[in-house]
Amino acid sequence: MTSAANPAPLWQPDPDRIAGARITRFQAWAAERHGAPAEGGYAALHRWSVDELETFWQAVADWFDVRFSTPYERVLGDRSMPGAQWFPGATLNYAEHALRTAEDPARADDAALLYVDETHEPTAISWTELRRQVGALAAELRALGVRPGDRVSGYLPNIPQAVTALLATAAVGAVWTSCAPDFGARSVLDRFQQVEPVVLFTVDGYRYGGKQHDRTETVAELRRELPTLRAVVHIPLLGTEAPEGALDWSAVTAGTASSNEGPPVFEQVPFDHPLWVLYSSGTTGLPKAIVQSQGGILLEHFKQLGLHCDLGPEDRFFWYTSTGWMMWNFLVSGLLTGTTVVLYDGSPGHPDTGAQWRIAERTRATLFGTSAAYVMACRKADVHPARDHDLSRVKCVATTGSPLPPDGFRWLHDEVAEDLWIASVSGGTDVCSCFAGAVPTLPVHIGELQAACLGTDLQSWDPHGKPVIGEVGELVVTNPMPSMPIRFWNDPDGSRYRDSYFEMFPGVWRHGDWITITDHGSVVIHGRSDSTLNRQGVRMGSADIYEAVERLPEIKESLVIGLEEPDGGYWMPLFVHLADGAALDDDLRSRIKRTIREQLSPRHVPDEIIEVPGVPHTLTGKRIEVPVKRLLQGTALAKAVNPGSVDNLELLRFYEELARTRKQ
Repeated sequence: MTSAANPAPLWQPDPDRIAGARITRFQAWAAERHGAPAEGGYAALHRWSVDELETFWQAVADWFDVRFSTPYERVLGDRSMPGAQWFPGATLNYAEHALRTAEDPARADDAALLYVDETHEPTAISWTELRRQVGALAAELRALGVRPGDRVSGYLPNIPQAVTALLATAAVGAVWTSCAPDFGARSVLDRFQQVEPVVLFTVDGYRYGGKQHDRTETVAELRRELPTLRAVVHIPLLGTEAPEGALDWSAVTAGTASSNEGPPVFEQVPFDHPLWVLYSSGTTGLPKAIVQSQGGILLEHFKQLGLHCDLGPEDRFFWYTSTGWMMWNFLVSGLLTGTTVVLYDGSPGHPDTGAQWRIAERTRATLFGTSAAYVMACRKADVHPARDHDLSRVKCVATTGSPLPPDGFRWLHDEVAEDLWIASVSGGTDVCSCFAGAVPTLPVHIGELQAACLGTDLQSWDPHGKPVIGEVGELVVTNPMPSMPIRFWNDPDGSRYRDSYFEMFPGVWRHGDWITITDHGSVVIHGRSDSTLNRQGVRMGSADIYEAVERLPEIKESLVIGLEEPDGGYWMPLFVHLADGAALDDDLRSRIKRTIREQLSPRHVPDEIIEVPGVPHTLTGKRIEVPVKRLLQGTALAKAVNPGSVDNLELLRFYEELARTRKQ
């Protein structure tokens, strides 16, 4: 959506909000100290941040008082991509900064974490207690022989123990990696076997949707199949005894006389020392094991949370996520800004669709983060958040995972608050951050991300590498970001890393999304470019079709695929998963086609509309398009998709069978 199509913003921050935003204060301070533009608002600040990249990141480090235990020689050594060298010579520790609020006597007893399960009763963990547990556990890890660079893994839900384990791992200088306990053994092993952890933190099970899910057999299999493990730590979420040979959580966090003397010991590591390993969805092979650095994440998350999300000590930060998604790591980093982090472990819709809004009320969340899919589910279920809950503390609702459709913007505005900052954000596991999204001082336009983020030279390029405005192009980033991967694990020559982002445009990060940058600097996401529909030479984003079709109450979810036929033709089927009681009759087919034609264009109308038993997703809830396209092209299921990366493998058999019948 450009300004011509949508001239009036849905929301505009008032002058007081703009004046009080941390990004406004940062700009004024950076103008005095570092030569940033004092006038021109966000657009001028962003331009400066990419034109004067080193000065900008030095300003971020100064503004947030980053503790370099040894000083950096310069901000950027080699600035080429991949391989940019950030703050060479510097040493620091991420966990030290995450726990810094505990040093403030006025805040030490405030809540660092608020934990909520499906009972919706919040439990607080103070800064003092969190720091004590991290110190005790870090001392225990060192006693177990864990050294800087060793990998420590967690098979854990979104619980306080997971945060403690991550921070203790970082304090030691070891490398954290985690999976959610709804991942099956094969999915976990596809990830953990790559990085060979020496410690495994695990639960006996978890609760979801009002039911208990026992994971003791899965944990036993993980222990058998991870020969590098020296220790297993048991967290009895369901109340079971520690299995033979495992340590109990309470024992490793109780502390001893020696470990309780003074603050935790924070290993001072180089800026580019690995902090954690995240994983791609792995739908078409082994997941990529993405390594990000202590310093890179520290700086990027300070910028993103402290400036873009406008978080500070008075805030409470909630995001619905699991430990298997980068948003969990991002959520934990809320501690950097002295913010109380809200952890929810359970189903997003238990006991009813509006459950997350109840959690926002109970925890007094100020930033409420969720998925676009959840917002649209609430809209379809006729949920009324503001009518049924006190959401007066919520100043921002942020969404990610997929583009928030225009109807989602309108629904949030109408049903949560008119004076609501709606931040649709987009980035990736690859950088554990956002390329574009939240800016507290800019207006919100329906269907658009507010702007590219500071320090991110986000552009939309045509196939020839030419920047375009107001046209669909490839999302590229032309300068390095501190949180870009330092490498992939087990990629000694860097070839897999280069092929993933730098093959199309050497030296420029190509992310794999189709975007439009509007004439007023906002960003529209159209979907993944590797699954882009290309009909009669016109590229179309699948997200636009989903947004139009799923407005119809009969459509629960949809999937559109574009298939190049051997005879040179193009087949574009639309698969629809119907709501209970709906039937795909001629009337519904006609309404689907009419909706697409009127809201998009005749080119977007599918060749066929096919009812399916369900739409397959990755383990982090994203629609699977490329593997379905491969199946429809005749690729065998075993070769088209990594089975451990899919939420319901049986659903894919439908598409495999469809490919067979089409051949006959």
